[in-house]
Amino acid sequence: MTLPYTHIANLGDHLAVQPGSTISSTIYVDEGVKVVLFGFAAGQELSEHTASMPALLHFIAGTATVTLGPDTIEAVPNTWVRMAPHLPHSIVAHTDVVMLLTLLKSGREAGDATTS
Repeated sequence: MTLPYTHIANLGDHLAVQPGSTISSTIYVDEGVKVVLFGFAAGQELSEHTASMPALLHFIAGTATVTLGPDTIEAVPNTWVRMAPHLPHSIVAHTDVVMLLTLLKSGREAGDATTS
């Protein structure tokens, strides 16, 4: 039987941060949303890029510097960010970081067909 919900008791336990690497695991996807759990080892970075749809970042564990367009913020556990489509952004992990990324497909601009 398929349940009408998805339950993960502890996102921090869903993946193990690997030394010297960045890992990701898609934990949910449907026609409206894609949810990806990231694990960054201390010192790892996600270089500047953009997404074609609105995105939500939720930092679950660790500390990181997040660049959002011209602004820089320091993310700590429970930092939450909403980004507009096409906003240049990057992440540098200072400690091991666990971060949840939610891509909102319904916010994609007309004509966009990519799913980042």
